[in-house]
Amino acid sequence: MTAGNKNRWLAFKLVGTKSNRDAIGAKVILTAGGLRQIRYVKSGCSYLSQNDMRLFFGLGDAKMAESVEILWPSGLVQHFEKIPADQYLIITEGLEKYKNYRINKK
Repeated sequence: MTAGNKNRWLAFKLVGTKSNRDAIGAKVILTAGGLRQIRYVKSGCSYLSQNDMRLFFGLGDAKMAESVEILWPSGLVQHFEKIPADQYLIITEGLEKYKNYRINKK
């Protein structure tokens, strides 16, 4: 068993309402610890497979993301600030609040 490391992270699942439901084409800009990172929601697959469409960001030792900006394919732009690290979030296009979701661990 590995102990892992103490680096922090954030992961997002985007849900489109005006844009396509899977938010393909959405751009997320995250700023944490003075660094800016950009990810795009994209779909990719092979025969009988599908890539994970969640967006993962490594934050290093930063305890939160100072800002997150989402540019949706519909043209809508959403901003969130001071999001605590180490969580999976669901962000729905047009909603001002995000949801936290957990992965079951055995």
